Amino acid sequence: MKYWDKIFLALLMWTAFAFGFSDHILPQINGLHFDRLHIFLFNLCAGGTIIYSYTLNKTIFSKPGMLFISVSLIFAFAAFTELYILAISCAFFLSFTTELARSKRFGFFPWMFFDNRMIVHKKFHNASMLCLSLGLLISALVMINNEYLHMVQMKKLELNTFFLGFSFPLSLITMSVMFKLTGDNRIYRTRVLKNIGFWTVNLGVIIFFIFILFELMTLQLIISVILFFAVILIFYVFLTDKFNKQQRTFLVSGMCFLLFTGISGIAYIVLEMTPYYTPEAGEILLRMHSFTSVYGWNLSGLAVLIRFEDFPIELHSKKFIALHWLTSLIFAPLGSISALSALLAVLSYAIIIKWIFFSNSRKKELA
Repeated sequence: MKYWDKIFLALLMWTAFAFGFSDHILPQINGLHFDRLHIFLFNLCAGGTIIYSYTLNKTIFSKPGMLFISVSLIFAFAAFTELYILAISCAFFLSFTTELARSKRFGFFPWMFFDNRMIVHKKFHNASMLCLSLGLLISALVMINNEYLHMVQMKKLELNTFFLGFSFPLSLITMSVMFKLTGDNRIYRTRVLKNIGFWTVNLGVIIFFIFILFELMTLQLIISVILFFAVILIFYVFLTDKFNKQQRTFLVSGMCFLLFTGISGIAYIVLEMTPYYTPEAGEILLRMHSFTSVYGWNLSGLAVLIRFEDFPIELHSKKFIALHWLTSLIFAPLGSISALSALLAVLSYAIIIKWIFFSNSRKKELA
C-alpha cells in the first residue's frame, strides 16, 4: 500500500473511532446520529474501500478506489444528518459498483460456493463482496420503506440494525486472508472442515439477522451458540495448519477477539431474556461486544490485509497485542461512562493505528 493511501486510511479509521466518544465533547442534537457515523466510517468507508480495492487489485487512490471512498463518505454523512434521498442514491450506486467489481472477479452467480473443490479463501472473498453489495442494497430499501413507503412495520427494521450488514463483509474478508495463508485444499478432511465453517458462518449470520428482525430471542440464542461453535471450528482448522508466517500470531489474537464476541453476544442475549435486563445493565456488555468485534476482530483482519505485502513487521509484538486488547476490551467500552477512559481509548488507538500502518517492514522472516 502506498504512503498516501496509508495516511488517508489511518486518519479515517482514527476519526471513526473517535466519533464513538463524541457524547463527551459534542452536544447531542436531534437528527444527528453519531453512532451511524462512528460505525459507517470504519466498516463501510474504510473497510469497504479496502475490500473493494483489494478485489480490483487497485490502490485506494486509484480512480475506482477514490470513487468508492468518495461516495461512501457522502453516504455516511447523509445517513448521519438524515438526508435520506442522498443516502439512498449513494447506497444504490455503491451496491451496483460493488456487484460490478465482484462479478468481474468471480462471475455474477456464485457457483463456486457449491463446489467443494474450490479453494475456500476465494469463497470467503466472494461472499465478502456479495455481502457488501447486498448490505448496501438492503440499507437503501430500508430507508425507502421507513421514510417514504411505510409498507413494512417492524421495530428492528431500521438503518441502525444494519450495522451488522457492513461489519460482516470485514469478518468474511478476514477469514479469507486467514485461509489464504494456510495450506491448500488437497487434504480432504481439511477441505471438508473449511467448507463446513464457510456454510455455517454465512447461513448462520443470515438466519440470525432474520431472527433479530422478528425479535425471536430463543432462536437468536440457539443460532448464536451454533455460530460460536463454527468459530471454534474455523479457529481449530487455522491452528492445526503449521504455516510459519508472522501474520499467524496477530491473526490468532484476532480469532480470540472473535471468540470473545461470541461469548459476549450469547451473554447479552441471555441477559436480555431475563427479568433483570435494563438498557443500563446491558450497555457496558454491549459496548464490549461491539468494540471487540469492530476494533478488535475486524481491525485484525484489515491490518493483515493492509500490510499483506510488507510482512514481516512488528504486529506480532506482545506490547502491540496487549495494547490492542486493553484498548478494545477496557478503555473503549468504559469510554461511554468515563471521559478519562474515552481519552485513553482515543490516544491508545492512535498508537495502534500508527503501528499498523507505519511500522517498519523487515526483509527476513523473524525466527
